[in-house]
Amino acid sequence: MLVSLGAALFVVIPTAIDATAHADAISRSIQGVATGVGFLGAGEIVHQSRTRSGKPEIKGLTSAAAIWVSAALGMIASVGLWQVSLIGTLLTLLILIGAKWLEKFVPVDRNEER
Repeated sequence: MLVSLGAALFVVIPTAIDATAHADAISRSIQGVATGVGFLGAGEIVHQSRTRSGKPEIKGLTSAAAIWVSAALGMIASVGLWQVSLIGTLLTLLILIGAKWLEKFVPVDRNEER
């Protein structure tokens, strides 16, 4: 929620400073937020991928993607496209819940996780 709120606030800043803000200012703000949130997601992947066994692991991709989508939804809502934000939120929830449900049917070798 904080990522989404923060992204929305950063996109609204150019219009709050100047009511006649050009599309370029809003575009640069959106690009900056997308880049910053990308680094936040990369940090999440690196943090969760640390391993004590020395074997390479990649974890945190879903969390990183959820952070990125959350920021995008906040940016969409902040520019007034609340319908698109609502549809995006519903699709995101459907995907995350559906993927979690499908995980039950995927065989996992538990010995690899140690």
